[in-house]
Amino acid sequence: MQAQARNTVYGGGFANPPVDSAHGFRAAMNVMARPGTIQQISGAVPPDGISPAAGALLLTLCDPETGVYLAPDVDSDDLRGWLTFHTGAPVVAAEQADFALGSWAALMPLDRFRIGTAEYPDRSATLIVEMPELDAPNARLQGPGIKDSADLTLPDLEAFQHNAMLYPLGVDFFFTSGSQLAALPRSTKVTAGE
Repeated sequence: MQAQARNTVYGGGFANPPVDSAHGFRAAMNVMARPGTIQQISGAVPPDGISPAAGALLLTLCDPETGVYLAPDVDSDDLRGWLTFHTGAPVVAAEQADFALGSWAALMPLDRFRIGTAEYPDRSATLIVEMPELDAPNARLQGPGIKDSADLTLPDLEAFQHNAMLYPLGVDFFFTSGSQLAALPRSTKVTAGE
């Protein structure tokens, strides 16, 4: 039954939307508040091409007022239909996105995403980066929400260092792999791991 749900626009949503979205929201906020932390997030069975963690994030964070950019490596009629049916979120160009989903390479270049303004730094994009794994840390993180330091797997240290230099502007990141979720807010300082 689950395999059939993955292949339909109407299946694969949260089985118990109030409870599942509350769990998803808590997981999303926990990893954003504690960079370097990895949590499990589940409940969604999205169309082929994206992870369950990314699907759960979309169901949790998106609504009809939330513009979503789908990078070419994940964009499909099935995903567009699933996203519209379950969240009502419109698919938009990268420059208008509140959220963007795709692999690191497919989301490039980063400078096309909104970084906020001096008056409204929160009017920026959040990128959901699909990763092959999150269990091979290569970066050391320091900043708010981190006691001393934390380690995380990042695809391009220099890009995250540049993003942190823009603070309070910049974009925020979620990283998904399977059912795993991690995050990197723009306020986090990134250096090479030891």
